[in-house]
Amino acid sequence: MKCKKCGGKAVISMRQHNMGLCKDDFIQWLQEQTQRHIEKQKMFTPEEKVLVAVSGGKDSLALWDILLTLGYKADGLYIALGIDEGIGYSAESQRLTEEFANARDLKLHIVHLAADYGTDIPTLAKQTKRGHDKPCSSCGLVKRHEMNRIARDFGYDVLATGHNLDDEAATLFSNTLQWNGDYLLRQAPVLAERNGLARKVKPLFRFYEREMAAYALLRGIEYIYDECPFAEGSTSTYYKELLNQLENKSPGSKQHFYTKFLSAKKKGLFAEPTTEIVPNLHLCPNCGQPTSAQVECSFCKMMARVENSKK
Repeated sequence: MKCKKCGGKAVISMRQHNMGLCKDDFIQWLQEQTQRHIEKQKMFTPEEKVLVAVSGGKDSLALWDILLTLGYKADGLYIALGIDEGIGYSAESQRLTEEFANARDLKLHIVHLAADYGTDIPTLAKQTKRGHDKPCSSCGLVKRHEMNRIARDFGYDVLATGHNLDDEAATLFSNTLQWNGDYLLRQAPVLAERNGLARKVKPLFRFYEREMAAYALLRGIEYIYDECPFAEGSTSTYYKELLNQLENKSPGSKQHFYTKFLSAKKKGLFAEPTTEIVPNLHLCPNCGQPTSAQVECSFCKMMARVENSKK
């Protein structure tokens, strides 16, 4: 296949766009498209400080690389979760993240769950029984709490995550199957800041996972290839596999599914959020982070259960 722009040899074929691109044109295309999505969705401006949540994976490191190339002021945040499972998963992902930052002289915030809170994700899951012993629920709670805390404590205007189209389509598929109206209302490329919650954005929401993998490879970004060991057999992984089957038979299906959902929201398909769906928030008396709970937040309650289990 030839590159649609220059006529040279294409390194990637994007069936959903009916085009192939060479290395240089693909990198330029993806960066320009990211800029276009940032502007169209009004995610942030060049004057604002961006905190990129990085995991050592292809999407988050690629996002950091793209934002820096586009001239944005972007720092990184890595959360050391203490996940080992015989493969040293967290240690390797932290090493790759630190090497990426050090090679480019970038600022990287690191939260050490073991050092800062005296625990790790596998221990939290066992001791708190949150999520029926599956670590994903505890992990999600920790990451949401710490990402917002660092963003607020260090004065960042916006928190950016590396969610790609495959991630967003799988989440939408899950919420649609269960008709989770409140989650459907909140799913969007931009979540506005409110009551102590940082603005959250997903600049890669229109790119397929394979496109992000190709970008990382072509840019020479070393990342951790292994998925989180706890992701194996998860519902989200299963939904991604189903959507991939649909995509293979009908290229562009995932993009159509997600973008048409966003268009329907914009046209008023869903009712405006009420206080029942978007509850009032107040500050947790322990950590100072916003919560909808009447007393302390879920994160502090979880950590309190861990401390009590040690007695």
